[in-house]
Amino acid sequence: MSVLLDSKINHSTFFLMGFPGLEEQYPWLSIPFSCIYAMVLSGNCLVLYVIRTEPSLHKPMFYFLAMLALTDLCMGLSTVHTVLGVLWGLSQEIDLDACITQTFFVHGLSCMESGVLLAMAFDRFTAICNPLRYTSILTNTRIIKIGVAILGRSFLFITAPIVRLKFFHYCHPHILSHSFCLHQDLLRLACSDIRFNSFYALALMICTLLLDSVLILISYVMILYSVLAIASQEERIKSLQTCVSHICAVLVFYIPIVGLTMVHRFGKHLSPVVHVLMGNIYILFPPLMNPVIYSVKTHQIRSRIQRWFTLKNN
Repeated sequence: MSVLLDSKINHSTFFLMGFPGLEEQYPWLSIPFSCIYAMVLSGNCLVLYVIRTEPSLHKPMFYFLAMLALTDLCMGLSTVHTVLGVLWGLSQEIDLDACITQTFFVHGLSCMESGVLLAMAFDRFTAICNPLRYTSILTNTRIIKIGVAILGRSFLFITAPIVRLKFFHYCHPHILSHSFCLHQDLLRLACSDIRFNSFYALALMICTLLLDSVLILISYVMILYSVLAIASQEERIKSLQTCVSHICAVLVFYIPIVGLTMVHRFGKHLSPVVHVLMGNIYILFPPLMNPVIYSVKTHQIRSRIQRWFTLKNN
């Protein structure tokens, strides 16, 4: 029985694609990518440190921001070894087990970020539309439950199609389109029956990313309706300013996903460099920009960082 099981389990090795045609420029390309990863890791760690050490930031809004920063930090950690490994010339090969593990975390963390952004939209909706009950609705216990629900939804639902990747037969050339592993990339190389994975992935995208984006849009329509009912123009502006950071984070997350999806679906005639570039933007742009957005746009975090660096210089 064990021999039969081993014969069905795939132990393939795959070749990670860097930037086709730019192999001689990898030493130079590694410099900006190394700086980007350093900024991703240090920026999100800084946001987490500020929220943890500043008592005035121990509020629902910043708890959700901490979840977002932790998700972005994990996204950076899950891809840094393969992306920089390719550019530094360390290795362009990855075995199937490592590839499936990376796929699991990349897609799970992407789904988790979408869920956190939805929770942040609910936070802003509650704060603006029902301010008197804000603290009673978003208690610490309820925030923990929301966090656990996001985590469970993100990783439990993707387990089935990811595990099935282990048992596929990969008869096409084992060359991946990116310097990291993606579910749709592995499906492209498989010669097994992939219908379950294809339909499941589509249904999962509709039930998570698409549904989350629709609910976020609905929450902002209701926020706008509530804000327009405020008589004072100054109060309107003040209320909307609390949403600017979150709106920017939503755009930074969803625009690369739409772009990558369009390139995969309709950009088969495009240069492979475009596919690789869009994949890296999808992975790196949100974790890079979110700490910048919230450090610049959120007064409490900005002032705390400024005060912290001032004390360090003194």
